[in-house]
Amino acid sequence: MRPDDWYSTQDLTGFLSHAGGFLRSRPDLHTVALTVTETLRTAGLRAYGDEAPVFGVLELDGQVRAAYFRTPPHPLNVTPLSADEADSLAAHLAALGHRLPGVVAARETAEAVTAAWRRHTGARGTAGRGRRLYRLGNLTLPQPAPAGRPRVAGIEDRGQLVRWYQEFTEAAGHTAAQDATAWADARLAHGGLTLWEAKDGRPLSMAGVTPVVAGQVRVAPVYTPAPLRGRGYAGAVTAAVSRAVLTSGVREILLFTDLANGTGTGLYQRLGYRAVADFTAYDFRGGHL
Repeated sequence: MRPDDWYSTQDLTGFLSHAGGFLRSRPDLHTVALTVTETLRTAGLRAYGDEAPVFGVLELDGQVRAAYFRTPPHPLNVTPLSADEADSLAAHLAALGHRLPGVVAARETAEAVTAAWRRHTGARGTAGRGRRLYRLGNLTLPQPAPAGRPRVAGIEDRGQLVRWYQEFTEAAGHTAAQDATAWADARLAHGGLTLWEAKDGRPLSMAGVTPVVAGQVRVAPVYTPAPLRGRGYAGAVTAAVSRAVLTSGVREILLFTDLANGTGTGLYQRLGYRAVADFTAYDFRGGHL
């Protein structure tokens, strides 16, 4: 495996033309790459930051084997790799002078890339929170359902949604991928946010869903303000948005959970979500690039 087997580009159209079929071959494991590149395609290349994103492809014998993307200042995101492929990727990126803040990938890939990056640059990796990717099997509605009803969010909810997204990212302990207002506007534009509201119309919880890409959507985020938790609202709104997606004809419904959040993990399993793979983020520090 050689570093030259990889190539890097800032041409999103060219990247998707070349690697799109590969990404669509595993819409579950490639869900983040699919949804991020779709956002960049529709909202513009600065949707996630002021710097231009970078994309890369590993090709052997005329066949795409892996792909990566990075939307600075966010970490590198890469599809599953073998140890040899991870080492060649690290050598490829180091040769280009990339200064990576970290990597997000399926657990074994993230570990392999982190080890390879240290060999090539001296940078040390610190593991962040682990996440587990789930796919919906047979949806099981929560019984009994809490009082209230689901409602697709509208423009009148914009301020509430912006505040809740900011609270969600703070509670999750990570930097928001997008500006909260831009995020809310993008989701509202395709009806991608559902609220669970009280009988008097007061919003109690929310669940978002990404646009359909390659026949898959991802439920994200699910958020209930701290004073309202433990009453079943998160389960109810997640079930409602999952059922709406199924009704639309989409069958590949995915979501990530924080492995440290046993309550959330148990909730999604009761709704019918089944584990696909574990993902890990590593932050890089130091190094000689």
